[in-house]
Amino acid sequence: MRIRLDAVGCRLNISEIERMGRSFVQAGHRLVGPGDTADLYIFNSCAVTNDASKVSRKIIRQLRAANPHAKVVATGCYADLEPAAVQALGVDWVVDNRQKDNLPHLLAERGWLDTAEPIPNNAETAYFPPQPANRTRAFIKVQDGCKNKCTFCIVTVARGESRSRSIAEVVAEVNALYQEGYREAVLSGVHLGSFGHDAGNSHGLKELVTALLADTDMPRIRLSSLEPWEIAPGFFELWQNPRLQARFHLPLQSGCDTTLRRMARKTSQASYRQLLEQARTALPRIAISTDIIVGFPGEDEHEFATSLAFIQEMAFSRLHIFRYSRRAGTAAATMPQQVPAEVVKLRSQRLHVLGAELENAYNQRFVGQTLAVLWEHSEPFGFGNRWSGLNEQFVRVVMDTSPFSELHNTIGQAKIVSTLPGALLAEAQTMAMQLQISEKQVR
Repeated sequence: MRIRLDAVGCRLNISEIERMGRSFVQAGHRLVGPGDTADLYIFNSCAVTNDASKVSRKIIRQLRAANPHAKVVATGCYADLEPAAVQALGVDWVVDNRQKDNLPHLLAERGWLDTAEPIPNNAETAYFPPQPANRTRAFIKVQDGCKNKCTFCIVTVARGESRSRSIAEVVAEVNALYQEGYREAVLSGVHLGSFGHDAGNSHGLKELVTALLADTDMPRIRLSSLEPWEIAPGFFELWQNPRLQARFHLPLQSGCDTTLRRMARKTSQASYRQLLEQARTALPRIAISTDIIVGFPGEDEHEFATSLAFIQEMAFSRLHIFRYSRRAGTAAATMPQQVPAEVVKLRSQRLHVLGAELENAYNQRFVGQTLAVLWEHSEPFGFGNRWSGLNEQFVRVVMDTSPFSELHNTIGQAKIVSTLPGALLAEAQTMAMQLQISEKQVR
């Protein structure tokens, strides 16, 4: 059977759809990409903002129109929150978030997967959205759901209570992905820091990372978003192992304590500052990025200025800035003093300026240094290729090479000569340099 998988939204959505894709391929089905006709369409939707819901509706309509005779299955947060609206778009089956991980089996039970199509043993010919045949990083869902009650968030409603996979199951999946050719595993979850808490293990994430270091050979292991609380003592010391990539994404949402209390966030300026001090003491070159919501209900000029000053003090490596989106079903949607859209837009622009300054200042520290880079893809540039990859700190690195270079899915050394907007430029690699590198690898 020809199956097309699509997803929008967070890294967790991507990890779910990628895992689903591997399951279908192993069962003998063929995954197809945009432009190809499929017999079955599966879409993992998002509802984190009103815009995300709008995009989800648009994609569902496109999938339905692509083949009127195909089956269309919708799952994810938007489908979970508004199943009737999704059904009305022509979807054949709306699958609850809590059933999503078992979707291939459920489809087989319905008789919707009864025409498996043999595919070549070389799985590089299969399509793995959203990055076809790009076996560099794999997103691994280790936890789902969240017990936090942040007043702006609808995801808790859509995803349910926190629940974790077993350490043994995650270790087995990482080992399988390494054998398939992946060189980096990214651990993902709605509330990753709560891994194991549902089983009474308050140090679950630390134990998971320790197990992955001991029982897998994956060269690079990275964490996705991690809430800035419930981090076990000694956690950052694990990153002395070079296989753990020194970048943490610690969502702050606001740098003002008053705003944070209205958000029901379990952090403050003092606790967040202390956390970053601990992380930077253990790992001086660590990259710490964050999420910021601008225009939260009640955010006046004083609160915004306080937040702006704290964000600058924390010297983040990157900001992910979101304009507050009034989402029905959340406590914040009914709060007084909703901030006018034009004010939110201006504040967002100021944050983006600050974010660019902070990112450039962080990236400047790498100029003149030689970094390990996992090369992902290339495109023609000048008389050769421009390769792009990520360093340990999740900073994009680009390097010009000869037209005959092939660096895909290799981890190589790159000397940084300057910064680019949002990236680092490495010293160009000539043919002679490539031959020297190849000879060293042979030895």
